[in-house]
Amino acid sequence: MRNKRNNTPIVVRSHDVHLDSDYVQWIHDIKERFRGAQIKAAVKINSEQLLFNWQLGRDLVLQKSEEKWGKGIVEQLSLDLQQEFPEVRGFSARNLWNMKKWYSFYALTRASDDLIRAMDDKLKLDSTKLQQIGAEIQENNEEEKLHQVGAEMSFPSFFGFVPWRHHVEIVSKCNSVEEALFYLQKTIEEGWSRNALIDCIKADLYHNIGAANTNFAEKLPEIQGKIAQEIVKDTYDFSFISLPRGYDETELEAALEQNITRFLLELGTGFAFVGRQKEIVVSGKTRKIDMLFYHIRLKCYVVVELKAVSFEPEFAGKLNFYVNAVNELIRTPDENPTIGLLICKDKDQTEVQWAFQGIQTPMGVASYDNVRLEEIKKQLPTEKEIQQRIELAEEEFNLNRKK
Repeated sequence: MRNKRNNTPIVVRSHDVHLDSDYVQWIHDIKERFRGAQIKAAVKINSEQLLFNWQLGRDLVLQKSEEKWGKGIVEQLSLDLQQEFPEVRGFSARNLWNMKKWYSFYALTRASDDLIRAMDDKLKLDSTKLQQIGAEIQENNEEEKLHQVGAEMSFPSFFGFVPWRHHVEIVSKCNSVEEALFYLQKTIEEGWSRNALIDCIKADLYHNIGAANTNFAEKLPEIQGKIAQEIVKDTYDFSFISLPRGYDETELEAALEQNITRFLLELGTGFAFVGRQKEIVVSGKTRKIDMLFYHIRLKCYVVVELKAVSFEPEFAGKLNFYVNAVNELIRTPDENPTIGLLICKDKDQTEVQWAFQGIQTPMGVASYDNVRLEEIKKQLPTEKEIQQRIELAEEEFNLNRKK
């Protein structure tokens, strides 16, 4: 940089300043305002593009374009738009069909308006940030309404928080508006990438989440119990681990720890890994908890016990003991009650319900599937096999010496 006074080159650096707490607060505020502006700009650009896609999909539906201009009209429209805007991506025939499908999925389904309105209200109540940024999108909606006639469906404002490719995946893979709105809400609240969204749809999270057998509703305060029920699944997908045939709990546990990042993703947002084989000593006896987690949103510890066999009633008693131990030895007064989660190979609902009767601690039971079995054992011999070979070699050597 050149000095404006004498045009002498200088290096810009901090000097002749006195930085105090007021400056620290001021620069912090500036950074936060700029981050907010970046988010608003990104959301506004995304929502503008989505609004265009929504309107074009609406036109293709309401104009009855194929009846009016022929079956190839979508392809013709694609060619015309690409010719006029060669630098713009998104005008392929396939993408135009996606726009039509997107609008049709919601607009041509009965009760969609009520479901979407309820979701919009829920998201606004749950997030101040969404309220602030959503005001920008709402302005677009007001302008759009000026051009609407008849039974046209307006663009839902919270759609603007979800990228276009996410929308395409959702309407392509979901069977109902309720299911689609579930994945839209999760994407907004948890910031899912498209790959994370695809994984969750593939695992059928909509039908699995909150379906585990638990006593959370009876043993926890209403709000905490509801959240706890939502964070547990009926079945966990362990397709990211590979184990030998006839594996036991120790091997299952070790495989999950080795893939802890993927396991945390499968558990869901908010889980933090505390440790494996967490040792506790009660009345002079040492016992070890399979895996211990902490849930940030619930502000409580989560004891996870793993079983490579089907559920047995006595498993509930052991989990109950560990939950109580964590409450007594680890939990602090400002933290919520510890919950327990038993993940088994399989379970029977009646057995679980009967096993829970009389237990006061909050706990749930889920199952897992899709563990990949190792078809070919590793070529390296085990320690025992090596020892046997050494002994055989020694015997053969001694026999040769005697000859």
